Amino acid sequence: MADAAAAAHAKPHTRPHNPNFSSGPCAKRPGFTLEALSGAMLGRSHRAKEPKAKLAEVITRSRDILGLPSDWRLGIVPASDTGAVEMALWSMLGARPVDVLAFESFSEAWATDVLKQLKLADARVLSAPYGQIPDLAAVDFSHDVVLAWNGTTSGARMPNGDWIPADREGLVIADATSAAFAMELPFEKLDVVTWSWQKALGGEAAHGMLALSPRAVERLLTYKPERPLPKIFRLTSGGKLIEGIFAGETINTPSMLAVEDALDGLRWAEGIGGLKAMIARSERNLAAIARWAEGNARVEFLAADPAIRSCTSICLVIAAPWFAALDAEAQAKAAKRVAALLEAEGVAHDIGAYRDAPPGLRIWGGATVETADIEALLPWIDWAIDAVHSDISAKA
Repeated sequence: MADAAAAAHAKPHTRPHNPNFSSGPCAKRPGFTLEALSGAMLGRSHRAKEPKAKLAEVITRSRDILGLPSDWRLGIVPASDTGAVEMALWSMLGARPVDVLAFESFSEAWATDVLKQLKLADARVLSAPYGQIPDLAAVDFSHDVVLAWNGTTSGARMPNGDWIPADREGLVIADATSAAFAMELPFEKLDVVTWSWQKALGGEAAHGMLALSPRAVERLLTYKPERPLPKIFRLTSGGKLIEGIFAGETINTPSMLAVEDALDGLRWAEGIGGLKAMIARSERNLAAIARWAEGNARVEFLAADPAIRSCTSICLVIAAPWFAALDAEAQAKAAKRVAALLEAEGVAHDIGAYRDAPPGLRIWGGATVETADIEALLPWIDWAIDAVHSDISAKA
């Protein structure tokens, strides 16, 4: 451990008020207390009038804040964002060839689903390493397209929707779990959009949101996959859309405590000024880290191009020459020790890089995180990196 070396370095004077920088579940909204959940319909059937109204309220408030087009459907589905994405993949893919954009862990998982689980013969994967995005000009929009709008584990995001044609033939299925409520989503260029409550809203896990354009609904009504669909994936019955899903009638039993928590996050978002305010808060967090990283020899953004740099899952690599000189195993250990020091000091929880990503740090910058807490954390990262360096040098 680097404890002895850490003690030799002067510690910063200011600590984050809230040290929770996890990328999911993410920090609760500022000022949150358990009292906010006192209205939860506990011990009630989710099919009863009042609990069902709460579920419908989550849908309505989400639609309004995001500016979802009036002809889109939005429903609450099982198994968080993963469940929402896989409902779309299993229910809709196979009618056309498929392009999957894979550039981090979760988009790579969607590529695995398409190639190895659904075993679609007419599929190709457009890949890019962590911190980059695939060549968008190579996408064939006569195909269905599957992508993550923001790479939760790589810190890279789509720059905009300009590269997607309005007259595309295929569907665009976008996993937006770490983008919704923090980035502009061009719904007119998308057909399926998914997210969960546990990211930018600071909500609890278990439930996903599935938004469908009219084109996506048409696909559901006109294309029937030959593969069997489990009950939790079924969006149609008897050749018709199951409309209840989009009115608060969930497929399986939801947690009414998590529903109340989602409502609290949505009301908070409305109270601070809605989507524009949430985007601005996230961008301020990214800007604070960018100011600190510029000219800082210790760190670099994993996403080197500012145009694709995420404002939510902000991924950093240790760039110091001493770190670069280590072998891969030693780099991984050193990065984990940096994160462990920050954890031990109580200034940052859960900010180690995702297990499949290059060694480094990942700081959640969504709207529920205060910029002042980000700014208080950054000198501690300098301190921790220097402490680990001193410890490694002393043992050399």
